[in-house]
Amino acid sequence: MNTNVRDKKMELNGRDDLKRPFLEPGTPDSICISIPEPVDKLVKKTVMFRVGNIKCASCVTSIESVLGELKGVESVSVSSIQSQAAIEYVPKLINTKMIKETIEDAGFPANELSEQEIAVCRLRIKGMSCTSCSESLERALKLLDGVKKAVVGLALEEAKVHFDPNVTDPDRITEAIEDVGFGADLISSGHEVNKVHLKLEGVSLVEEINIIQSYLESAVGVNHVEMDLEENKVTVNYDPELTGPRSLIEGVQKVGHGSYKASLYIPPRQRETEQQHEINMYRDQFLLSCLFSIPVFIFSMVLPMLPPFGNWLEYKIYNMFTVGLLLRWILCTPIQFIVGRRFYTGSYHALRRKSANMDVLVAMGTNAAYFYSVYIAIKALSSDTFEGQDFFETSAMLISFILLGKYLEVVAKGKTSDALAKLTDLAPDSARLLTLDDDGNVISEVEISTQLIQKNDIIKIIPGEKVPVDGIVTDGQSYVNESMITGEARPIAKKPGDKVIGGTMNENGCLLVKATHVGSETALSQIVQLVEAAQLARAPVQKIADQISRFFVPAIVLAALITWLGWLIPGVIGIYPKHWIPKGMDKFELALQFGISVLVVACPCALGLATPTAVMVATGKGASLGVLIKGGHALEKAHKVKAIVFDKTGTLTVGKPEVVSVILFSSMSMGDFCDVAIAAEANSEHPIAKAFLEHARKLRQKIESNNQSNNQHLTAARDFEVHPGTGVSGKVGDKMVLVGNKRLMQTYNVTVGPEIEGYISENEQLARTCVLVAIDGKVAGAFAVTDPVKPEAEHVISYLRSMGISSIMVTGDNWATATSIAKEVGIEKVVAETDPLGKADRIKDLQMKGLTVAMVGDGINDSPALVAADLGMAIGAGTDVAIEAADIVLIKSNLEDVVTAIDLSRKTISRIWLNYVWALAYNILGVPIASGILYPFTGIRLPPWLAGACMAASSLSVVCSSLLLQSYRKPLVVQDTKGQTHCSKST
Repeated sequence: MNTNVRDKKMELNGRDDLKRPFLEPGTPDSICISIPEPVDKLVKKTVMFRVGNIKCASCVTSIESVLGELKGVESVSVSSIQSQAAIEYVPKLINTKMIKETIEDAGFPANELSEQEIAVCRLRIKGMSCTSCSESLERALKLLDGVKKAVVGLALEEAKVHFDPNVTDPDRITEAIEDVGFGADLISSGHEVNKVHLKLEGVSLVEEINIIQSYLESAVGVNHVEMDLEENKVTVNYDPELTGPRSLIEGVQKVGHGSYKASLYIPPRQRETEQQHEINMYRDQFLLSCLFSIPVFIFSMVLPMLPPFGNWLEYKIYNMFTVGLLLRWILCTPIQFIVGRRFYTGSYHALRRKSANMDVLVAMGTNAAYFYSVYIAIKALSSDTFEGQDFFETSAMLISFILLGKYLEVVAKGKTSDALAKLTDLAPDSARLLTLDDDGNVISEVEISTQLIQKNDIIKIIPGEKVPVDGIVTDGQSYVNESMITGEARPIAKKPGDKVIGGTMNENGCLLVKATHVGSETALSQIVQLVEAAQLARAPVQKIADQISRFFVPAIVLAALITWLGWLIPGVIGIYPKHWIPKGMDKFELALQFGISVLVVACPCALGLATPTAVMVATGKGASLGVLIKGGHALEKAHKVKAIVFDKTGTLTVGKPEVVSVILFSSMSMGDFCDVAIAAEANSEHPIAKAFLEHARKLRQKIESNNQSNNQHLTAARDFEVHPGTGVSGKVGDKMVLVGNKRLMQTYNVTVGPEIEGYISENEQLARTCVLVAIDGKVAGAFAVTDPVKPEAEHVISYLRSMGISSIMVTGDNWATATSIAKEVGIEKVVAETDPLGKADRIKDLQMKGLTVAMVGDGINDSPALVAADLGMAIGAGTDVAIEAADIVLIKSNLEDVVTAIDLSRKTISRIWLNYVWALAYNILGVPIASGILYPFTGIRLPPWLAGACMAASSLSVVCSSLLLQSYRKPLVVQDTKGQTHCSKST
């Protein structure tokens, strides 16, 4: 039995556990281990120095060169203006003292600057259309003074910026984004953990506002106050350990002696509001363009083919300038410059930041069609013999079809975050707050908003209602459906002392729950935050789109130019026959149409959306199944896994020891044996000791009804001592008692006879742990403890084998027990009697063989191994989803989810590659067809307006392809403990 695992787990189940947050932030101690790592994977840090005597560029070069020669220094950046040096280094190879001495030896005094505070802000970005946009914005943010790190998510339309608050702030970051040409709205800044929005009434004077602000700023537990004078609203950031929304509201009303009134204000959800605004904007623009483009289409395509209805369009106003040409010009102009203004704006900002996107292609294509048509109109006005074909309908219909495609795309993109939206909607809007007297009697019951709940509030939850916040049951019994959070299909029984999770459904009983975690500390809030962070993280496979986007638009512009010249020059020379030229066109116009079609048929957007939309859907779907995937990087690593290392205790086994047999090796009665053993084990915190105490007390009660009175004089053992890894010892009455394994007996020279050896060997073969009890130097009895194997373990190992993944068990338990359990579940390779760092070493050995290795453990004792593995999976996290060492967090303690995580990652990566194949194949096929490669043989050509429709359809098809991941089903479901399984085929 791995005692380290057991001891650590029991530490978390004591009374202090009630004070611990459900979701603890990781601490440096949690993964502070010593594992040899390659240099490129070592932890890196950045140190700042104030450097004196920097007078010119040669001084900068001198400092950079001497530091660059030091082993462990990764990069050096010296600013002569600010007299500062920023050095990125590997702490294991070099320290700051050596760096400082090197600078001073070069003749420059240096002082280390105090460690900078790093703040984080999240912003909603508007106006991004493809990977080129997100890349250029990311580059611009990284160039901003004070910005340490910036990540821009195209599909999520968000940016996360880490910055030095002493140098810059969210307002400057927002201005920088707007300068690049994108819109930006601040979502959160700094460390806004818990905040509440209040609406003030009865406040009209500035002095009254100042009084309220002063009170709130001085209130205990308030971190930050932001006043909106125009709307009479206030936003307060607070520490939930010290205060809460109701306390703040009551305080505001007391300050005004009843003349001020504060109430909770719930602002509209920004993401949903922005998405709906974008959908409405594209819909309105499309309808506005249709108002003009449909008449243009009728006047240019329909009526001329229906004489005599279209004859009036050929009426000449002046020279060759006809009514039809005038109407098309008038109707097309608003589409080109009013509806199409967004393409001009986007192109301007893209070119200004030295990049190119879809807007550039659309603007070039529509401008070519429109201004050539204007040239035709002017020539028709000035000549009575000129005949030419205008392309006003091309420009108008092209913009309309692109807007239709964008409208359908944003509608589909909104559905990629459906799973996340469902999670955020799980928490109920209101709750029943109880006020109790000192005796626990209910004084009052009032319905309040969930956002007004504070820590230690007592909440009443009746059948059919949702649990509003995380808490502990204080009274009542019921079954709670936790499927929406953990994916567990069966309702879980709850009784006093059990934890409940906010957002879950109370089934049939009435519960009183004490709130322990509110606001952003709840499991539901942190799951949402984790999934949002995962959706913002960029997957390595995204680099393909990033690389292509850099030259995509210039290549398409060059292809369009070559296409135009490739048709124009042979036409002028007379290489191809004249009957190839459609009626009403000339060589120049035919070449121009092919060139415009090439410009607008190519779509960089589809490539940019291929990865982020799939990651968004997959991470959201995983969260709904109780599998929290920390971004595209974890997804990509998971699909490569070829070997999985399982911890035994609590991973392959249930993690709850049970006594299965008790035997006597002396003439002592079973009752006396139980009394002595209970007294000796009473002070032990080991899980096996607790299991024996529970079993022995039940056994003692069966033997003698007055067990408690007989036990009272034995409850305390004198000279109690814990022997780590072997057992305990102490004096019970006048008897010396030892309780532990065979090694403890050998230490005290207690003889272990053949009968006892046979009992130990027999039980170890059955995967049981034997504990001996010796009294006054002789073994009086023994008991065997088992930790049952999880019912689904064998089926999971078998399914993983069918997926081409080998399974290895690594444990600190003895070889006999480990081998027996491995045989029971079907694992062939076993490593036993090893410590946590030894587990990490075994993983390194597997990696040296070229295998991509995943580690499945509890996330506590297994942190070194989780970090060492290519992919760390923390199983049975429950509400502690913020396990830093894990790449994937499995909320349930169910091995099926290991299969789900691997299978979902494989399906997602396959979908991403399918998206890339579709997007690239579309462009590879679409561009040649648009350039007229089929025209000489089949007479088929792609008009510009149809090419634009195809471009819009490509992005929509990629998004819809990613949305198919929403139909994903778990591939393996163990229906009951008898071993019946169900395998489903998933998308």
